[in-house]
Amino acid sequence: MNAAGRVAILGGVRIPFARQNTNYAAASNLDMLTATLKGVVERFVLEGRRLGEVAAGAVLKHTRDFNLTRDASLASGLAPETPAYDVQQACATSLESAILVGNKIAMDQIEVGIAGGVDSASDTPVAITRVFISEPLNTVGYPVPRKADTPGADRRKPALVALQELTIKNSAANLKKQVGAALSPTHVLPLAESSSD
Repeated sequence: MNAAGRVAILGGVRIPFARQNTNYAAASNLDMLTATLKGVVERFVLEGRRLGEVAAGAVLKHTRDFNLTRDASLASGLAPETPAYDVQQACATSLESAILVGNKIAMDQIEVGIAGGVDSASDTPVAITRVFISEPLNTVGYPVPRKADTPGADRRKPALVALQELTIKNSAANLKKQVGAALSPTHVLPLAESSSD
């Protein structure tokens, strides 16, 4: 068995961190990963170049993100022949991606690759449990109320009403009572000013 070759990390690019529902509230995982890959392509002059591979991913993914890394790679400016695949590992997607790419370089399977990861807490997938899939919905999206004589009518609340009650319980007014101090926007430091062009 041959000894593993040496591997080096030549550099990196990242977008700034931001609090949930602030600077990246309208950005998807694809938007953020594409921006980062474009930054790598620009920084290392890789426009149109075919690399060994791109490995990246996200933990909180929508079904539309099933091919996240491939889609971002195609939009990044790299050659479309560059292989790209998703990795998903809680709290370690970027690290696992770097290990995968590094191992392939060490074993002389590829010469160079890009590893990364992205996650947005502002664009989390919301799923409906099986209990509510069979519930008929009215035109506003709320479950149709059951008749009082329907068996089980009093045993469960519609999901959206329960969510609304939870939101009310966690309102700023109630937090003020629990914490003893008013919450204000000054407690949040903005990452960058956004323009409304």
